[in-house]
Amino acid sequence: MSDDSKSLEIEFIEQAISRMDEYQVKIASCLDKLEEKDIWQSPNNNTNSIGNQILHLCGNITQYIISGLGNEKDLRDRDGEFSTRGGISKSELYGRLSDVVKESKEVIRNLNPDALLKIRSVQGFRLSTIGIVLHVVEHFSYHTGQIVFWTKMLRNLDLGFYSDLDLNQKNLPD
Repeated sequence: MSDDSKSLEIEFIEQAISRMDEYQVKIASCLDKLEEKDIWQSPNNNTNSIGNQILHLCGNITQYIISGLGNEKDLRDRDGEFSTRGGISKSELYGRLSDVVKESKEVIRNLNPDALLKIRSVQGFRLSTIGIVLHVVEHFSYHTGQIVFWTKMLRNLDLGFYSDLDLNQKNLPD
C-alpha cells in the first residue's frame, strides 16, 4: 500500500506506535548514561525520580491501553508508582517498560479502525479510542521529556538525539 492510499486510521495507529518507539529509545539512552543511585534520586519533595517516572509510565500505559483497550483487568496502583523509593534496578525498570510498551503496541496495532471513535471509560474519564491512544502518546512524551531533562541535569551532557540530522533545514512546499 502506498502512503497516498493509506487510510487515516492506519496512519494514526502507525504514528502512535512510532512515537512510543521513539520515546522508549530516548529513555533507554538516558538509563545507559545513569548510575543505579541516580535512578531514585529526586531534587526535592515535589519532583519524582526517574524510577517513579518509569513506574508511572508503566501504570498509565497499562491502565489506558492494555486494560482500557485490550480489555485486561485494571490492577493499577497509581499511588504505589509515586511512593516507591528504590529497590528496583534500572535494568528491571527498563524491562518492565519494554514489556508494557510491547504489549500496548500490539493492542494498538490490532485495533479495529472502525472502533476508533468508540467511547470508553478509563480512569474515570470518558474518551474515544483515539482519545485514549492520544493521551498515552502525549503522556509518554511528557514524562520522557522529564527523564531527558533530569538526565541532562545529572550528567551535564547533550544526549545527541538529533546529532545525525540537520535541524536547520527549511520546510519544502508540497
